[in-house]
Amino acid sequence: MTSDVIDAKHAEAPLTLDQAPPKTLGALDQSAFWANLGVSLLGFSFALFLINPLGDDNPLTFTAALVASLVGSLIGTAMVGLAAVPGAQTGQPAMVLLRGLFGARLSAVPTVLNIIQMIGWGAFELWVVAMGAQAIFGASVPYPVWAIAAGVLTTALTIYPLGAIRLLRRFVTVGVVISVAWFAVVFLRDTPAQTGGSWDAFASAVDFVIALSVSWVPVAADYARHSRSSRAAFGGVVGGYTIAQVACLAVGVYAVALAGHGAVADQPTAVFAPFVAAPLGALFFGILVLRETDQSFANVYSTAMSLQNLMPRVDRRIFSVAIGVLTTGVALVVDVNSYGAFLGIIGAVFVPMLGVLAVDYFLLGRGRDWDTSENAPSRWLMVIPWVLGFVTWWLLAAPSAVSWWAAIWNGIRQAVGFTPQPWMSSAVGAFLVAGLITLGLGALRRRR
Repeated sequence: MTSDVIDAKHAEAPLTLDQAPPKTLGALDQSAFWANLGVSLLGFSFALFLINPLGDDNPLTFTAALVASLVGSLIGTAMVGLAAVPGAQTGQPAMVLLRGLFGARLSAVPTVLNIIQMIGWGAFELWVVAMGAQAIFGASVPYPVWAIAAGVLTTALTIYPLGAIRLLRRFVTVGVVISVAWFAVVFLRDTPAQTGGSWDAFASAVDFVIALSVSWVPVAADYARHSRSSRAAFGGVVGGYTIAQVACLAVGVYAVALAGHGAVADQPTAVFAPFVAAPLGALFFGILVLRETDQSFANVYSTAMSLQNLMPRVDRRIFSVAIGVLTTGVALVVDVNSYGAFLGIIGAVFVPMLGVLAVDYFLLGRGRDWDTSENAPSRWLMVIPWVLGFVTWWLLAAPSAVSWWAAIWNGIRQAVGFTPQPWMSSAVGAFLVAGLITLGLGALRRRR
């Protein structure tokens, strides 16, 4: 093996946007990375909403919940995979790709929104890590100590992002697989058989799982740009994330049953108790807690990549350290649970945006000459399908936890006489409306 090959395998992400990204991540690297992102500590508590997405007295059967998790994961990860492919083909991060869609100046709008939500989700993940550590060790070590420790580790990973991904593939993924398998065996043994229920809320459960997956749409290209091929980027997302998320939700169904549905509904971290109480639970749950830092790593690193769209010649390491410190500070002083409802509003902008990008890049053929330069001209016409897709999302979506935002959309529904049906999907609807309008605009442009 030559020294050039060895150096290529250990190459790191470029420091500025004017440097070419190394193509060092293969299918296994991508699959392992996305599989780790598919396992989340609070993902186990999300099984409560998978089983009973409508919050009524008619939950899904266990079989229906598993099928919903599989169908929703496949649809959601296919969307994330579509967002990853242009990154692999152009070598550009996610927000820089939007220069080709909206123009360099207009791309600043979604970039700022993404920065806000990534900082929020990064802080949320540090909170989750700290709460998971306290579930194992008790309150003898204060929450701020765990949050700061998780923030330091997160920031260190962002300095060497490709090395972090290779580390996940070689070591962490094995520990995660063994841990999840161990808890699956223990919970199947200790939990009563999951019986009863119906398939009535199946569509709502699918929509819920799609929403879990598509939250990664605005960051996918940040990692796919280092993929050796488009196939590896797309397959890694769909294969790795789908398998992990379905397994996580399936184990979560039993964990929620052991913790008590009411307890988890009142406090999502209550789902940690069955894991810690299981035989060897502290050991294997500790592995999952440590692994949770890959979620905060992804959020902090993608924030740095988003900032480089605005300031392309600033060293990403400077951004990483600054964002790591800021994210840790937010985790220490902000009520991340309340902030989460606000983040859901921002997150809804990226699915319709993907619909616009996918049609414009793949179907209308603009991917062949995608302009991601700092002088890319503004494309105001592309804002129309994006906004209409965003409107579609909230017309179809369940009421937001933010009261004033929910009141706005309830008023609009009443004004137009529209009532969303249980089978309707806000994510799929927003994606299709935005994509179809973009297709129509492309046809009109060609006629002209």
